[in-house]
Amino acid sequence: MGYYFEPRRNQLWKYFLVALVGAVIGGMLVILAAPSMLPLAVPELPDNGGPSEAGAAPPDTASDDVIITAIEKVSPSVVGIVNRQKIRTFFGEQQQVSGGSGVVYDAHGHLITNYHVVQGADELVVLLADGRQVAGRLVGSDPRTDLAVVKVNVPDLPVPAFGDSDRLRVGEPAIAIGNPVSLEFQRSATAGIISGLNRTLYQYAEEELGLIQTDAAINPGNSGGPLVNSRGEVIGINSVKLATEAIEGMGFAIPMKTVTPIVWEIITRGYVSRPWVGVYVADKEEARTYLGVEIQRGVYVFKVAPGSPAAAAGLAQGDVILEAGGTPIESGLDLRRAIRARQVGERIEITILRDGRSQTVPVQIGEMPTEE
Repeated sequence: MGYYFEPRRNQLWKYFLVALVGAVIGGMLVILAAPSMLPLAVPELPDNGGPSEAGAAPPDTASDDVIITAIEKVSPSVVGIVNRQKIRTFFGEQQQVSGGSGVVYDAHGHLITNYHVVQGADELVVLLADGRQVAGRLVGSDPRTDLAVVKVNVPDLPVPAFGDSDRLRVGEPAIAIGNPVSLEFQRSATAGIISGLNRTLYQYAEEELGLIQTDAAINPGNSGGPLVNSRGEVIGINSVKLATEAIEGMGFAIPMKTVTPIVWEIITRGYVSRPWVGVYVADKEEARTYLGVEIQRGVYVFKVAPGSPAAAAGLAQGDVILEAGGTPIESGLDLRRAIRARQVGERIEITILRDGRSQTVPVQIGEMPTEE
């Protein structure tokens, strides 16, 4: 008779199974008992200055108040300007309407705006901040700087404070106020910073306006409105925005340092008086490239305006201007600066090279014709 003995190791699984079942049951008991073992209240976390319960940091009310106050100071002085023109079409005479902005200059009803806002107008209508619509009269304009003055017969208009545009710094706040797109959005305000100073655009290069660059949105209709600093002072007149798909946030304003004397001349004269001699010149590179003329220094005179001071003094096409008023001349800009440093009626000594010989010619400075 034989005997069968089950190997001892095969009985170990019974003990393992018992242990596993016990562990599972014990774990379940711990889970069920856990709530009663937790503390009744979660300790309050320390305040580390982070976001509030709504998930947003509290607003910077100090900076917000500065912008709000500045807008409230200037907005009553901002106007809308409607330009109505009669145009002839295939269907007969029709009216074309465009618009822009302006800002009060003085309590006598003079308003500053852009020339392109009022250009060609047969009728001007001014919308005041209090809702009134009144007739406007063009006092005068200066296309070279894109500035104009409009007059309304309304006494005691609110005059804003005018700031010193020479003291501007890149990075300080800037606010544009005007009437973008249509009159539905009158006295809209956009805020940004001063992005750059003394900028030159090709359409203003000859006048050296030194434009203020800002990223405050300047939209169609904002033209002629004020650019304002954080103190509520008008520091410039909004004029142009570079608008292409590749460019964003590049608007430009004419600084008040330039605006003020031009506006004063328009009010007192009806136009801007500029010193002028009547020569048209090309520098060395321009003379070589476009005229086929080689000169070693100075600027080449390719035209003299008939009846001009230069013509009266005997300057002629083909002369090379070397100096003006004792200042060496190497570009048209040099010559313009030398002339503009004088007043109409003054004399300036101009040194020229003619037929290989230099000579000095006295020229009496005249007044630039308005069509120049």
